[in-house]
Amino acid sequence: MDNHQTVHEELLLLNRARSLDSDALAEIHDTYYTPIFRYIVLRVGDHHTAEDLSSEVFMRLLHALRDKTAPQKTLRGWLFSVASRVVKDHYRKKYRVQHTELDDSFPSEMAEPDQEVEMRITQESIHDAMRDLTEDQQNVLALRFGYEMSIREVANTMGKSEGAIKMLQARAVAMLSRKLHTGTARS
Repeated sequence: MDNHQTVHEELLLLNRARSLDSDALAEIHDTYYTPIFRYIVLRVGDHHTAEDLSSEVFMRLLHALRDKTAPQKTLRGWLFSVASRVVKDHYRKKYRVQHTELDDSFPSEMAEPDQEVEMRITQESIHDAMRDLTEDQQNVLALRFGYEMSIREVANTMGKSEGAIKMLQARAVAMLSRKLHTGTARS
């Protein structure tokens, strides 16, 4: 597995985590937090929300370990699956209660105000364009570029062939490119 733990190492770590070994839990968090966060931020487009949802994924893992319902064979696949459900739950709740969130983050010291505005507009455009993709296309992009999985790993995780993943990725990238180039992303 490219830049990731081997299956054997993951199973050993998972076995230690099942006994609630604090070192194993810390290692899981350190190993998987960033990829989970990147996957989620690509899906929701907001860093604060992505941080909250990423934390929720690890809370669900802890509950599953305590309840003895934790994954048996694949920690990484299980975490992706939970992250996907957490994102879906977030959108269900968001559509039920429409509200405007205030961004209380401090502007970057490096960026000029006009650069900061342009960067935010670009991020919002990408996020809006992502919403128009199919769920499979969103997942492929988030796994490939957020979770940094190889084509083979994405295919195994999603239960599809490598060819199907390549096609989903190509179509998603083409659609995003078209929408961003023509400015037809939803506002």
